[in-house]
Amino acid sequence: MHDIDPAFTALPLRALADAALSRARELGAEHADLRVERIRSQTLRLHDAALETALDADDVGLSVRVVAGGTWGFAAGIDLTPEGAARVAAQAVEVARVAAAVNREPIELAPEPVHGERAWVSSYEIDPFAVPTPDKVALLAEWSRGLLGDPRVQHVDASLLQVKENKFFADLNGNAITQQRVRLHPVVNAVGIADGAFDTMRTLAPPAGYGWEWLTGDHWDWAGELARMPELLAEKLAAPSVEAGTYDLVVDPSNLWLTIHESIGHATELDRALGYEAAYAGTSFATPDKLGKLRYGSPVMNVTGDRTAEHGLATIGYDDEGVQAQRFDIVTDGLFTGYQTDRRIARLTGQERSNGCAFADAASSMPIQRMANVSLRPAPDGPSTEELISGVDRGIYVVGDKSWSIDMQRYNFQFTGQRFYRIENGRLAGQLRDVAYQATTTDFWNSMEAVGGPQTYVLGGAFNCGKGQPGQVAPVSHGCPSALFRGVNILNAVKEGGQ
Repeated sequence: MHDIDPAFTALPLRALADAALSRARELGAEHADLRVERIRSQTLRLHDAALETALDADDVGLSVRVVAGGTWGFAAGIDLTPEGAARVAAQAVEVARVAAAVNREPIELAPEPVHGERAWVSSYEIDPFAVPTPDKVALLAEWSRGLLGDPRVQHVDASLLQVKENKFFADLNGNAITQQRVRLHPVVNAVGIADGAFDTMRTLAPPAGYGWEWLTGDHWDWAGELARMPELLAEKLAAPSVEAGTYDLVVDPSNLWLTIHESIGHATELDRALGYEAAYAGTSFATPDKLGKLRYGSPVMNVTGDRTAEHGLATIGYDDEGVQAQRFDIVTDGLFTGYQTDRRIARLTGQERSNGCAFADAASSMPIQRMANVSLRPAPDGPSTEELISGVDRGIYVVGDKSWSIDMQRYNFQFTGQRFYRIENGRLAGQLRDVAYQATTTDFWNSMEAVGGPQTYVLGGAFNCGKGQPGQVAPVSHGCPSALFRGVNILNAVKEGGQ
């Protein structure tokens, strides 16, 4: 386990907490918490093996959130002195006092055990910020040159996003929690041109809560994936366009994670289902009256929310309300059984405890309810991807994510992918182009006949899930096995205007 960055622990964290919380208490706050955050990020982008962008950012600040007179108050600042922290606390209480005149719903928070003084660090081996930037650029350039050396590849874009996030949380209950997590998102995208047409092929390696070892260790077969890309790209360029119709689908985890994110992850955020989140991407069809009643999917469907999954992008020790990370059920044997919550929504709906889904993307942002690592569980003795394919007479195997569209209730959707293979009589029979699968959420998940075994399970995800106004972004992972779906509507994305 790594030590927490000394540049963060050298900040006067306890003094800031004492000053802010005591001032909030003096001014009559019923609840008060302080966050001090430091978020380091680095973005590297190369085009045709030449560095185009090298951007380093370091965002440090503090914020105080209060409940005063039954109303939220929030303020943030960058003066990391006790005097500055006390001033921010006073501003937060004043915001609550002013807002109380228009507040129609007293704010109460679900209880949470006091955890006291805690420290938590995510699971990684090599701090990417300890690796010299020229070494990172050299690796991306080497990968790019290897692809450019193949005549079937005309251009290559490579990028690497890196984040180290430090947070200190303290509240009036006596918590003092210091955390650190690291995440990386490497991408290589090859462009091919043939007979006046062009297309792209992107690596399938997901963003992950690893360190530099994600690019240099044995966690992902980078050499193998990069070596196959020129041939896959050439085959994609020569592939025929799909004929629209009804097909069985075998969906690879590299594609299915995004369908989970949009049709399950967002749909089961309880604030969204209650209408508290509506302006940004809508509400949800999965309303509370359906809990325990809705057949979300087939009996092989089991979905969990998990803030504890190793290397998950939404994995944390404690959320931004001091709630300890948990794993919880969302869909059980196809039945809709649970939501994602924060402390306010949990209390509002009569739950005993939040399941730890509050997150703010910076010290300047107020925590809002955000997604856990929402994952489709594999079957313990489930089949391989090849075995799933062998059970299909006429179908399509979908690999990699690309574009997507979903309505404002998370119900009607359409997804494309990186590449598609025709399945004939249980075997792959070459690539197809222009494929988009379309369904309603419940029709799609109820058409799922089988899920693969643990050997097919991959933790995908994204750095940039958006929500809230003002908008915030959050990292989140979604694990899943390969899965077989029967009788799914397939559109030709070009002819239907879907791509």
